[in-house]
Amino acid sequence: MGIVVQKYGGSSVADVEKIMRVANRIVNTKKEGNQVVAIVSAMGKTTDNLISLANEINSRPAKREMDRLLSTGEQISMSLLAMAIDSLGENAVSLTGPQAGIRTDSKYSKAKIVNIVSNRLKNELENDNIIIVAGFQGETEEHDIATLGRGGSDTSAVSIAAALNADLCEIFTDVDGVYSCDPRIVPKAKKLSSVSYDAMLELALLGAKVLHPRAVEVAKSHGVEIHVRSSFSHDIGTIVKKEVSEMEHDGLITGIAHDKNVAKVVIFGVPDTPGTAAKIFKALADENISIQMIVQSAQIKNINDIAFTCSTEDAKEAADILRKIGEKIGAERVIINENIAKVSVIGAGMMTHSNIASRMFNTLGENNINIDLISTSEITISVTVDLDQCEKAVETLAKEFDIVE
Repeated sequence: MGIVVQKYGGSSVADVEKIMRVANRIVNTKKEGNQVVAIVSAMGKTTDNLISLANEINSRPAKREMDRLLSTGEQISMSLLAMAIDSLGENAVSLTGPQAGIRTDSKYSKAKIVNIVSNRLKNELENDNIIIVAGFQGETEEHDIATLGRGGSDTSAVSIAAALNADLCEIFTDVDGVYSCDPRIVPKAKKLSSVSYDAMLELALLGAKVLHPRAVEVAKSHGVEIHVRSSFSHDIGTIVKKEVSEMEHDGLITGIAHDKNVAKVVIFGVPDTPGTAAKIFKALADENISIQMIVQSAQIKNINDIAFTCSTEDAKEAADILRKIGEKIGAERVIINENIAKVSVIGAGMMTHSNIASRMFNTLGENNINIDLISTSEITISVTVDLDQCEKAVETLAKEFDIVE
């Protein structure tokens, strides 16, 4: 008998019929001789609806209160799923994140898991119960509920798998695995049979929505293999693991990711003095704003312009912070551009092949796609382009690097 952790996304539990389908899959997993812990997201568009409702009342609600509100979505799912399992003749118990022992820091809306006190989980499994856990949430040191941010249920699942030393962690979603690029844009995109933690982390960070980046980080840290698969079929999906051999992946490029949920923030006229950039980015970090690409212009008369990208949700807050900092350091002005998208090529092959960047830039240029910002890492090259050119960029790069069937 092994411990199997399964996570079901919002589309998997969007209505009663789908909840019953998930319940049957969980019960079958139990009947195969396994102990089962299932983590669930909120039903369908529940989270979006709750956000909309809150914004009708207060355009800038307190993050603590938003976390309390949004955590209810997953709690509805967990209770309904437990009831469905009970109706199939198996014992199920639903637990909120705090009841499941998930302890977080106090950074509301983007909390990080500090620890999982697994006593309750282990006791329920020993009592032969199927456990249903509300994903996306945990409890702070002050005993408040804090949410983990978008995609946080993935992180809940992988963290619980690590805490229980589970034999298998399955992430069920509305796609049947990880693809070389978005199959909605490139219908012949290749499904990857396996992908390394590092490549998956880059894909997730750069816009692939299949797995949350922090879930991949936890999996890598604790050696948890993840099986990404569809909740609507029994097909084999994609295994995310430590290493992928060259025989499993014989191309230079693993995938192409894109992210439309990105904005560029620029602070102009920054004095070129030691410690100025540190002040800017510390202020952003203090508010838990994640920064992606950073570009500093060439110095002219001891003045620089600093541009970076962040999520569109964080852009206005980031700009407000920069305006306050700008007044103190003597910067000129701050602007936001939300009409952009980020497109990235990912692959270990680029470490040993120097022509990847030139091929990427040449392909985009030949298709009249203008590049704004550029950033690189050992296995990634990312650019920002106009939002309306994002899909064209993905299509042309997929063809150039032969990552289609």
